[in-house]
Amino acid sequence: MQTYPLITIGIPTYNRARSYLPETLESALAQTYPEIEVVVSDNGSTDDTQAVVKSYDDPRIRYFKQQPPVTPNDNFNFCLQQARGAYFSLLHDDDMIDPDFVETCLQAAGHQTHFGVIRTGVRIINADGMVIREMRNRVTGASTGEFFLAWFENKTSIYLCNTLFNARGLRDIGGLRSRHNLFQDVTAIARQAASSGRVDVEAVKASARSHHGQRTHVARVREWCEDSLDLLALVCELAPERAAELRQKGMRFFANVNYGRTNNIRSPVHRAATYFLVYRIFGRQYLPRLRTVLSSTAAYRGLRQIKRRILGLPAWVD
Repeated sequence: MQTYPLITIGIPTYNRARSYLPETLESALAQTYPEIEVVVSDNGSTDDTQAVVKSYDDPRIRYFKQQPPVTPNDNFNFCLQQARGAYFSLLHDDDMIDPDFVETCLQAAGHQTHFGVIRTGVRIINADGMVIREMRNRVTGASTGEFFLAWFENKTSIYLCNTLFNARGLRDIGGLRSRHNLFQDVTAIARQAASSGRVDVEAVKASARSHHGQRTHVARVREWCEDSLDLLALVCELAPERAAELRQKGMRFFANVNYGRTNNIRSPVHRAATYFLVYRIFGRQYLPRLRTVLSSTAAYRGLRQIKRRILGLPAWVD
């Protein structure tokens, strides 16, 4: 007779009762896998989050409210601390998983509970739930070094929503943490995969939501750069046989990632200064792509909007 280990889906949330939280919660409750629990940690919401969660009247849900509120990352780790399952999924309150996400992951792992992480492919959706792009997970059988080289080469995508963590192993390494708690998810995946192995599912089974118009600031970009370099150093340490190649490709990859984040700075003066900051932090080796620089200008956005209208494309298509 098949035994099914319990799986925990943690949903940290704040003030999304009237937007995405119901979709996220319903995607967790709709799992075809028979043994799940859903931990909802409400980080001091001022809307009717509690009423919305309680309205589901489902014994698989365990609801907690943080009073006073904690940092977002502490709320993530609170979900992990409450997890009773063998594997743990941290699902942001605007992301979703397919109904067979957990079932597919556990079947791929042979229902064994010793693996460090189990990962699927992922789709990116916009604010309205429309699919922007899909990325299959094409790294089955790859070593830790090859896995991260594939990430740097955009052959796989790393998100929380398409990952199951070994719950005990994740707690043993201190949970989801990095210097600035920005790349804490990938840091944990790297450590878990290297120490306890990885199971890869090629199929797309999760949805990460992308919000346009998000803003950032110079100090935050600096923190992203520092977390990027810390993560790259860790990856090189975990895969020393590929360290030289990982460092070369990783530096270019993370430079481009952070140039992209720089585009979210509203002030042209601060944005230009931050381009130079990223350039300097990454050893003055990698310049931003011309398209990256132009995409932050009003003229470029205007031309893109005209093209979309001419071609009859939706507004979210780049």
